[in-house]
Amino acid sequence: MASKNKTVFCCSECGNETIKWSGKCPACGAWNSLVEIRETKTGEKRYSDSVSDARALDELEISDEIRYQTGIPEFDRVLGGGAVKGSLILVGGAPGVGKSTLLLQLCRSCEENKRILYVSGEESGNQLKMRAQRLAVSNKDLYVLAETDLARISDSIKNLKPDIVIIDSIQTVYDADVESTPGSISQIRECTMKLMRISKEKEITVFIVGHINKDGNIAGPKILEHMVDCVLYFEGEKNANFRILRAAKNRFGSTNEIGVFEMTDKGLICIDNPSAALLEGRPENSPGTCVTCVIEGTRPILAEIQALVSPGNYNPSRRSNGIDYNRAAMLLAVLDKRGGVPVSNCDAYINVIGGLDLDDPAADLATVLAISSSFYDIPLGKDLSAIGEVGLSGEVRNVSAINQRLSEIARLGFNRCIVPSSASVDKIHGKDLELIFVRDIKEAVQIVMGK
Repeated sequence: MASKNKTVFCCSECGNETIKWSGKCPACGAWNSLVEIRETKTGEKRYSDSVSDARALDELEISDEIRYQTGIPEFDRVLGGGAVKGSLILVGGAPGVGKSTLLLQLCRSCEENKRILYVSGEESGNQLKMRAQRLAVSNKDLYVLAETDLARISDSIKNLKPDIVIIDSIQTVYDADVESTPGSISQIRECTMKLMRISKEKEITVFIVGHINKDGNIAGPKILEHMVDCVLYFEGEKNANFRILRAAKNRFGSTNEIGVFEMTDKGLICIDNPSAALLEGRPENSPGTCVTCVIEGTRPILAEIQALVSPGNYNPSRRSNGIDYNRAAMLLAVLDKRGGVPVSNCDAYINVIGGLDLDDPAADLATVLAISSSFYDIPLGKDLSAIGEVGLSGEVRNVSAINQRLSEIARLGFNRCIVPSSASVDKIHGKDLELIFVRDIKEAVQIVMGK
């Protein structure tokens, strides 16, 4: 039967398809996000010859070997305890952040008797070999395929029968049956769909590398994230040493866990104690800095919040890095209105050291104290930390896992901690850590700065 071409318009933000172009997506409301794609339909049947019978849920068995260790502890933590057989994992990040390095190190550290196929669409086999030597990757069960044609990649998977397949990257792979250029929305979607089918049928763990666009999202339609089992983002500045791996979606584990790495000339190194690493090099007796403890998944992590406040004009400049801009603007307004610190006409810059993105409200009080310290030019002291959520009335509210946070603060050698007066704290913390209870931010500012 002759093929039929169908032209549709796909939204690059949400994946919605329409038959007519418009400036605004009718589903998500994004402007100029509709891209024209051509779909080719043939008369071929779209099901396989061998049809599996449906089985009762009670008859299905889960073996203990369905999840295995990758050999990288921080990677296993984010995945939920290890990789799952037959899963499709999307690893996204900015160019040069270390995605390929992380997956190439996985080939070195993965469990024995795991056959790995590394499909390189951006580098030749010789170039990959040079990088592998620099990272000391030596694995007799590692096979390299420099190919971008999906049909040839599928044949290699069928012949080699690997346990793990790494596609680097999905933007370079193309399907000859799809009439569009490599990297287009239709190509990425169709290639991912076929890789997902191979992964589920043959119980192969497939890692897909995806580039991100200027907005920080993985390039391609949002439907791509719905098809895969896990979406991992590898974050960090190229000129900084620390890298953070976080899960935006995980069908087999929590999405709150993060993995912390340090980039060296010999590759990525897992950071077992991220709190100590993030606080390393903290200045002494410097105003405008305060430490808090946030919870990332099940792990308490100490984060240093820095603030710089200077006299401005009627149109003050506000910048925040690591804290949501709207949250930072709200804290500045509450501090000015309820805390008695006149920062409404001041330029304010807030930064979280180490590249962390804090969405935990427990960092509110530390942010307010860092701003106040910079405004009055009075250091808070290197042994002081703060935990608490700040409301619009200026009150300091209790947060979850307060005792776990205090244990981490005491372990790192801090002597004082400001906590909400409503916090239910174990008595054991009073021996090694002096607790300062406050009801609102005005009281907190008066206690630590005498204002």
